[in-house]
Amino acid sequence: MTNALPRARQVLEDGMAAGLQVGAQLHVRLAGELVANLALGLAAPGKAMTPDSMMTWLSCSKIVSSVAFARIWEAGLVGLDDPVAAHLPEFAQNGKGGVTLRHLWTHTCGLLGVDNALFAVRYTNTNEENVALICAARPDAGWVPGRKAGYHTSAVFLLLAEIVRRKRGRPFPQVVREEVLLPLGMSDSFVGMTAEEVDRYADRLGETFDTTGAEPKPGSWAPDAPHQLTHVMPGGNGRGPMRELARLLEMLRRGGELDGTRILSPQTVAAMTARHRTGLMDRSWGLRIDWGLGLTLDSKIHHEGRPHLYGYGRHASPRAFGHSGFRTTTAFCDPDAQLVLACSWNGMVADDQVHSARQNALAEAIYEDLGLAP
Repeated sequence: MTNALPRARQVLEDGMAAGLQVGAQLHVRLAGELVANLALGLAAPGKAMTPDSMMTWLSCSKIVSSVAFARIWEAGLVGLDDPVAAHLPEFAQNGKGGVTLRHLWTHTCGLLGVDNALFAVRYTNTNEENVALICAARPDAGWVPGRKAGYHTSAVFLLLAEIVRRKRGRPFPQVVREEVLLPLGMSDSFVGMTAEEVDRYADRLGETFDTTGAEPKPGSWAPDAPHQLTHVMPGGNGRGPMRELARLLEMLRRGGELDGTRILSPQTVAAMTARHRTGLMDRSWGLRIDWGLGLTLDSKIHHEGRPHLYGYGRHASPRAFGHSGFRTTTAFCDPDAQLVLACSWNGMVADDQVHSARQNALAEAIYEDLGLAP
């Protein structure tokens, strides 16, 4: 397996030599079979990267949280076009009664103002305070839900997780752990850890380096601090090895079941990976990108076939789906190629385009290494 992906490995090593990251962890599977489980460089200052290193997922956490929400949808506890206020009555404040769960899940709800306001306080507020702040907010001026799009870093999944919490009667991190992660054999993965778990896994926790300057240095705004790891942040503080994050995508590739454990029905997976938002300009990123239910879809169709920010490279099929974490992480499945991969770069670069180039280059190298390029 060491030499299974020579082009991909070179892309990662070139990025380390250029100071874009200090280490990388990559897991690739083809038709369910292991291709590579690479660990390069450092996971944290003075700590070698290994396949067991538990790296930050950032917004790849939204894949896990979407699966947890899909389970209550599949169980009939919510309807996709229900008003959010049907399940969170306090959300109806200030004219938000027409916003539906579909609008949340596809980032077409128009809460970018409060999402931006959350950024500075989301890890210092309690979960109750974060939810209350969103519910009390006014919608973005002139926004017709479903007609405009804009990626929400935190607000959308704080609301979806709160609905899961109320329906299940348990804290959201516990629901995710018990209903998704542990059944899938993802025993070293979390979306919200306890203080005891942070202590127990201290030697394995990776850190994200700031690579915005001439030399990488420890520290970035990735959620690496204990108070961030233990917070309720369903859209951003997932943590675990890339091999376990890949298991989640493998479950989706197989229609909701993995190793005899069914998490979702094939119909639910088909709905999650279908295009629910098509051709809309994303006002957060300034590009057209299509969306499933909580999942980013390959959108080269809107870019003359060229790779795009947080895309899956020029060789990915139109059916590829997954998510990316801000300038650090990607995890996706291409069902046509039967390919699943998850990668963590532990350097947060200064520019979206720099990260987009390394993400697309890695994806393309993997397709070429495996003979999957058209």
